[in-house]
Amino acid sequence: MFDIGWLTLPLLVLALLAYSFRILREYERGIVFMLGRFWKVKGPGLVVVLPGIQQMVRVDLRTVVFDVPSQDVISRDNVSVKVNAVVYFRVIDPAKSILQVEDYINATSQLAQTTLRSVLGKHELDEMLAERETLNVDIQQALDAQTDAWGIKVSNVEIKHLDIDESMVRAIAKQAEAERERRAKVIHAEGELQAAEKLLAAAEILSRQPQAMQLRYLQTLAAIAGDKTNTIVFPLPGEFLDLLRQKLPAGKN
Repeated sequence: MFDIGWLTLPLLVLALLAYSFRILREYERGIVFMLGRFWKVKGPGLVVVLPGIQQMVRVDLRTVVFDVPSQDVISRDNVSVKVNAVVYFRVIDPAKSILQVEDYINATSQLAQTTLRSVLGKHELDEMLAERETLNVDIQQALDAQTDAWGIKVSNVEIKHLDIDESMVRAIAKQAEAERERRAKVIHAEGELQAAEKLLAAAEILSRQPQAMQLRYLQTLAAIAGDKTNTIVFPLPGEFLDLLRQKLPAGKN
């Protein structure tokens, strides 16, 4: 009779050997523990793990993208704003990402929420609306500095939406309208000032040259005479009237 035990043993050995071989992709690394202690980082490619003695944890090195849930932020000028963002990060030290933190993705997500509130709370609402790129950099740098101990590199943070109460939107619209009116008045006043300065300079030049005043006078008459509906009444110069009195016979002046 055939003894099945001789067949079981080779099959068991083959199964153990098959379980010992692991294949890691180019973007994966394996954190290998020897009897519970950290041994080394392996991969990519074929990796041998001794069953029962060694354990391996896979770590993905690709960039992870996740949305930061909407956060209630109180700005420095006491305005309530709902803000959400997106964070891009990746693992640069596989060993630290496993040894220093239990779940590096969840830990980075929670830290991103608190950092978002902390950084934006230092700025006023106008800065949040007008300087979004600067705020993105501030949040990224603050978050990256804290995740460095976990072997995480935060490459980018983008603020997606800033939701403001409807009453605050109306107040901002009124403020913008008042600002536009102020600028329009300033521009108009500056134009009036420049025009007055030019007129004063022209008057000074004309006062020094009487012939220029007469020429300007005639140019004005020519412009007015272009419209046939106008009736032009203008005084004669005093010198011209004195000349007429001298030419007329006595008794007719």
